[in-house]
Amino acid sequence: MGGPGAAAPERILLLDFDRPADLGHWSAIDDVVMGGVSRSSFTLAGPGIARFAGVVSLDNGGGFASVRTTSRDWDTARATAFLLRVLGDGRTYKFTVRTDDRFDGVQYQCRFTPPAGEWADMRLPIESFAATFRGRNVPGAAALDPRSVRALGLMISDKQAGPFELLVDSIAIAADR
Repeated sequence: MGGPGAAAPERILLLDFDRPADLGHWSAIDDVVMGGVSRSSFTLAGPGIARFAGVVSLDNGGGFASVRTTSRDWDTARATAFLLRVLGDGRTYKFTVRTDDRFDGVQYQCRFTPPAGEWADMRLPIESFAATFRGRNVPGAAALDPRSVRALGLMISDKQAGPFELLVDSIAIAADR
């Protein structure tokens, strides 16, 4: 891999939020599922820009807000990394991936902290994703297999109460040629 003359990875766009379908298959799954009171939404912020925003509350044992897509087949089999173009607020987020169609179960997470107030390209290598179940690492779990990706998501669970906003221009993958 790499070296002189090596082909650069191909960029395959998954979502750019220019089509209503890119936004319509996302739903919020916040800590209310366990008694918390955090809330989030995933809406159109402008042409081709999605907004993941809301308020994280630590009340009632809560502390997370998330959104994710419905399950579907994604063109991720050759992925070496997920590529997110985002504008953050200085907080730490997680990009999440599910490999089955169950509502609850193991998900793979990778943390990222985009700089506040400026667009940034975040590269999240496949090997950086950790298997988790209800926020806890799953020892001995298999590594993320990009051929098995069924759902994508965003989460904030940084133990900091208050409002948050992450703008998303696109979600893509870097793929071996």
